[in-house]
Amino acid sequence: MKIAIVGYGNLGRGAETAIARNPDMELAAVFTRRAPASVKLRTPGVPVFALDEIERFKGQIDVLLLCGGSATDLPEMTPALAESFNVVDSFDTHASIPAHFDAVNSAALRGGHTAVISVGWDPGLFSVSRLYAASVLPDGESYTFWGRGVSQGHSDAIRRIDGVADARQYTVPIAQAVEAVRGGENPVLTTRQKHLRECYVVAEEGADRERITREIKTMPNYFADYDTTVTFITQEEMQRDHSALPHGGHVIRCGETSDGVKQTVEFSLKLDSNPEFTAGVLCAYARAACRMAQRGQFGCKTAFDIAPGDLSPFAPEYLRAHML
Repeated sequence: MKIAIVGYGNLGRGAETAIARNPDMELAAVFTRRAPASVKLRTPGVPVFALDEIERFKGQIDVLLLCGGSATDLPEMTPALAESFNVVDSFDTHASIPAHFDAVNSAALRGGHTAVISVGWDPGLFSVSRLYAASVLPDGESYTFWGRGVSQGHSDAIRRIDGVADARQYTVPIAQAVEAVRGGENPVLTTRQKHLRECYVVAEEGADRERITREIKTMPNYFADYDTTVTFITQEEMQRDHSALPHGGHVIRCGETSDGVKQTVEFSLKLDSNPEFTAGVLCAYARAACRMAQRGQFGCKTAFDIAPGDLSPFAPEYLRAHML
């Protein structure tokens, strides 16, 4: 499969690493809004083009991995490109997924392409885990806890604020809530009772820090519903203390299959590199998108619409013999 990357930030670099680990994939090109000559890839011989040149590559690329941010990039980028290419994105603003799906679906159907949206580890793998657990344990409650780790999407949203030079946002589960869920208490928890948000911000010289703090804490879908701390640090402190991008989390469902018979399902991840793992998920779903497009299964798809076997490089016979 000829795969191209759109956007060469943390996720784009992770995608380059992931493609190299998949023998059935080839990195065909990288497209960027920066000056192409300023982008230095790790993979020798791969060309870098300006994003506004991408339409001339229609028909030459099997799948585009869209590695922009969910705050402002993907809502425009995915539907714009889905008409001309098969695409995969990791759009992660949960509340906006239905509207994003509709926009991308219309574009993909117009162009006769397959577009897979919102596939990373959450939304994506965690979404499937929630669906499986709720289907098997209909009498129960599901809980999702993220972190402690760096959220790329939330960090990007902070960096879009005027006066912010750099930012990292950590999502932190509240330990008492996690233990109550694991204990089978099935507590009723508000958003604020499940997680904290810690923001570390490098402000531009002369920037209004009070305004930046206010904009962060009141940002809908990102911070408004959480107890959020904002700490201003220097760029040197950012590089020293916050250069890694770890993450992880848990999906837990507790329920009963008969009176007094409790069952708990838990799926968890612990990641040294959020972007590298997310990129691995994107590559698996790129394989599925390519196969679905070959079968004429056009339009927008989510993790719920894709058979697990389509994610694997192995033949169905191998999967039945070795993984079933």
